[in-house]
Order: sequence, then C-alpha cells, then structure tokens
Amino acid sequence: MRTLFLVLVALIAALHLYIAWFEIFAWTTRGPVVFDTFPAELFPQTTQLAANQGVYNAFLAVGLIWALFIRDSVWQRRVAICFLGFVLVAGIAAAITVSLRPGLFQIVPSLIALLIVAFDRRR
Repeated sequence: MRTLFLVLVALIAALHLYIAWFEIFAWTTRGPVVFDTFPAELFPQTTQLAANQGVYNAFLAVGLIWALFIRDSVWQRRVAICFLGFVLVAGIAAAITVSLRPGLFQIVPSLIALLIVAFDRRR
C-alpha cells in the first residue's frame, strides 16, 4: 500500500511539473490546443497570468517531490498528505473556474492517493 501511495505521489508530482512547464513555457503554443474552447487571441494576452499559475503548480510538484525524499515514514506521509490536499483544492478550483476536465486531472489522482493513505491500516 505504501509503495502504491508513493508511486501515485511521484506521478502527481510529474503531472504538476508538466502543468508548470505548460503554463510557464508553452502557454501560447499548446494552450490553444488544450483549451480549444477559448478564443486563440486570449493566450498571448494572458501569458503572465499563466506563468504565475505555473509557478504555483511547480510549488505543488516540489512539495510532493520533497515528500518522496523524507526518510521518516510518518513525516513523509504527513508532508505528502498536505501537498496532495493542496492539489485536490487546486483541482476543485480549476473544475469550478475553468472546466471540469482540467480539474479532474488533479482531483482524481490526488483523491485516490489520499484515500489509499486514509485506509492504510499499517500506519
């Protein structure tokens, strides 16, 4: 169970590294493809806003990666839970303010990881 939890934490960290890259460096090139319901002229106008969002996603990734390197299993779990909670909140905010699809990419994996740790009886 612990291994599955840590693998999910690593995958969620990788997802947020990708989101950070996308928002900071590829907003005007990949943005119109990913968010095809938004007008294309919106992306050059919102580059700074997207980059700022990307920094926050990088913080989420760094926090999850940090958790993977903590040796004490109790603190590792606590730090991972904290950052998974942040990811869950970010996903809910994205689902409400942008659309359900990008929110689900954050909500579902973080919720699964949180449920795994919640039901792990070997704490």
